[in-house]
Amino acid sequence: MKVEEWSEPALGKHEVLLQIACCGICGTDQHIYHGHPGSAEVNPPIVLGHELSGVVLAVGEAVFTLQQGDRVSVDPNIYCGACEYCRNGRAHLCDKLNAVGVTRDGGMAERCIVPASNCYKLPNHLSMLEGAMVEPLGCVLHGYKKLELRANHHVLIAGGGFIGQLFLQLVKAAGVAHITVSEPNPNKREALLKLGADNVVSPFDPTEAAGLLSSADLVIECVGRTESVELAIKAARKGGQVLIFGVASPDAQASFSPFDVFSKELRIMGSFINPYTHEEAITLIAQNIVQIEPLISHRIDLEELPEFMTSYPKLNVTKAIIMPS
Repeated sequence: MKVEEWSEPALGKHEVLLQIACCGICGTDQHIYHGHPGSAEVNPPIVLGHELSGVVLAVGEAVFTLQQGDRVSVDPNIYCGACEYCRNGRAHLCDKLNAVGVTRDGGMAERCIVPASNCYKLPNHLSMLEGAMVEPLGCVLHGYKKLELRANHHVLIAGGGFIGQLFLQLVKAAGVAHITVSEPNPNKREALLKLGADNVVSPFDPTEAAGLLSSADLVIECVGRTESVELAIKAARKGGQVLIFGVASPDAQASFSPFDVFSKELRIMGSFINPYTHEEAITLIAQNIVQIEPLISHRIDLEELPEFMTSYPKLNVTKAIIMPS
């Protein structure tokens, strides 16, 4: 790692300059920072940070929907609009996908330039911290909409971290019969029960893990590890649904029985980013259907960021927020 001088680019006519208020640290940021497989599409130097909110400082000459002083949340994903996927209603699979904080400079800074079309005004009663967390909730919402939920369903959420806690709140609001969360960290148990879990089990406890087999109508995998994916498929009962949401390493390989998928007639789905869910995610927070503040475990300033990113795996982070001073 090396330190270089950074020059702010010129403001484009369709762009806005933001004073960053809050920026979340995502697992993707960690993968990129440490050069893990799957981050090769990033060409450093890039300012990270794709979960961000800010205040408009200046607008480009062709921007008429925003003005100085507006409080906004940013959807980081920028679609080309011309490829096969964009032209067929699946823009999130865009062949030329770009993203604020991934392929262009993002929110781990005092200021950031973003396309005006990617900015969403925040209601006055929403905090800027909540505004920064609209992006991950939007991703969760995209996955959630793939599921067919019924009142009599038993749901298993594999992983009780930040993403699992967001899914838990949405599933709870749907009024299903029972929600189990598989989470090895005992310190998260109380929080998960408060958010709506009916019970919390450890996947490392042989008795508790055995009780998960063929137990759930619907399994949401939020970890991205081989073990959790394999558990998700084993835990689904006949006619069940399995949503693979956790981001696994491109090199990861999972083993499962094709006969089980066939004989249980499972429906296995993936979920990628957040196509056009940003506005709805804002409303879910604004209506207090989804709580954000209780999920934040760490708040840091920019000066602490380098050390925090290095030490992140040891800090037991549920969700960390950068709040520039």
